[in-house]
Amino acid sequence: MEVAVFILVVLAFVALSGALVRLVRVPLPVLQIAIGAALAWPARGLHVEIDPELFLLVFIPPLLFGDAFAAPKRELIELRGPILDLAVGLVFFTIVGLGYALHWLVPSIPLVVAFALAAVLSPTDAVAVSSIVDRNVVPPRLMHILEGESLLNDASGLVMFRFAVAAALTGSFSLAAASLTFLYAVAAGILAGIAALFIAAKALQILGRIGGTPAEAHVLVMILLPFVAYLIAEHVGASGILAAVTAGLLTGTSGIFRYLSVSARIQAMSLWSTLTFVFNGALFILLGLQLPDIIRKVPPELTSRHWLFEPALTVLILTLCLIGLRFLWIWIGDMAAGIAARLGKRKAESFGFRVRLAGSVAGVRGAVTLAGILSLPLALQDGSPFPARDVVIFLAAGVIICSLAIASLALPRIARGLVEPGEDPGAAEERRARVGAASAAIARIESLAGNGGEEGEVAEARLAVADSIVAGYRRRIAASDEAEEARAEAREAGRLELELRHAGIEAERAAVRAMFRSREINDHTMRAQLSEITLTEALLKSRQDRK
Repeated sequence: MEVAVFILVVLAFVALSGALVRLVRVPLPVLQIAIGAALAWPARGLHVEIDPELFLLVFIPPLLFGDAFAAPKRELIELRGPILDLAVGLVFFTIVGLGYALHWLVPSIPLVVAFALAAVLSPTDAVAVSSIVDRNVVPPRLMHILEGESLLNDASGLVMFRFAVAAALTGSFSLAAASLTFLYAVAAGILAGIAALFIAAKALQILGRIGGTPAEAHVLVMILLPFVAYLIAEHVGASGILAAVTAGLLTGTSGIFRYLSVSARIQAMSLWSTLTFVFNGALFILLGLQLPDIIRKVPPELTSRHWLFEPALTVLILTLCLIGLRFLWIWIGDMAAGIAARLGKRKAESFGFRVRLAGSVAGVRGAVTLAGILSLPLALQDGSPFPARDVVIFLAAGVIICSLAIASLALPRIARGLVEPGEDPGAAEERRARVGAASAAIARIESLAGNGGEEGEVAEARLAVADSIVAGYRRRIAASDEAEEARAEAREAGRLELELRHAGIEAERAAVRAMFRSREINDHTMRAQLSEITLTEALLKSRQDRK
């Protein structure tokens, strides 16, 4: 019963945070962490012991799957060089640089444990970045690189974290064995994601052949997909995170959606959006719930020595070290890319100082770091306590919060003015796609309009229907016209049409409810009609948002 109440309380505050964020000028993740801390701080507040393995399984696969599915595949392929450079090269650079820096700052932390903390701090969280700063003020190329990096460095960072923990437990480390294990974890993780996608496609095919299967069954298969990918990979000793990412990246291009009905697709998209919001919110509230206990366990070595080891200052120094290492690596990569472009007589695309700084500050830490650090074992193989466990958990939690705070304060100011004023390239591309799709529809409808084989009134009715449909497509093309004047006229006509359609929808809804109150229809009929009206309204809202 207590677990059920706890879950309901967390969900209630996730919903509340979505409303509060509109009233306070604080990024949503920071607000949710604060809510969690406030809930846990009183003596009789909420407290929960997190099982790290369960935490990873429940939260990470669906969130990374959703991010990977939404990521722009074309841009990820085009920017694969800088993405891999950050997702792999920067991870190793961070582990070495931050590991030695941490060991120097806090000598009581063994070097191998310092490397473990550096490894778990290397993954970044692009979802948190997008909640801090509007995508329209960050250069699209930089945002795509950050998204791609965050998808891949979760896997590389956690794999290296496990190597470091294993070395701390056993007291030995083999670079050759670690390299082979890393390659296996990556390759097998990718194959596990592909295998899970194949299993899901076959399951949807079977459900489709049975006939009459409710759309909810198809949606459930899609929800289970990231968990299946993760579990398959973990079962064979591979990277479950990379498996979930692979499944997400390939879902949109694999053709699996052709096995879903229209109703199932709509339900899946709507439900997945809700699940992403809930999981993200619950995750940061859970982080806040851990803070009071983490702070109470701050070890003496962080508070009783030289001023440099004061807890808050140590966290700040580590966060600034991460930003500095990231800036240095981006600068080195930018210079190397410029040299390679000149040698190959190609045009170099280099970042300016402010873009490099924005990319460095945007490397905030989040869910994967929290889950990874909480998975540290309590004891070594000989039964002695794991060295400096409470210290590194405190430092990791502090860096997560500090990186979010610095990014929320600095990133909007750094990014201001980086994007040239004018039309968003993404909007222009959407307009071209809309025109291309509408033109294809017009050509197809006109080719079928006079080829139905009917005669007389039936043929005339067919042509009239075709003309009406084509007129709608032509209005859509006019609204996307390159000429601003023509586009403005079409937008005004579209606005008037939407206004009248919304008025009609409200009248429909009121009439259906009035018929139910007068007992002309029962509640089943009312729900069916209101559902149809809501779908129509959702379509109109989507059109309105894209104007």
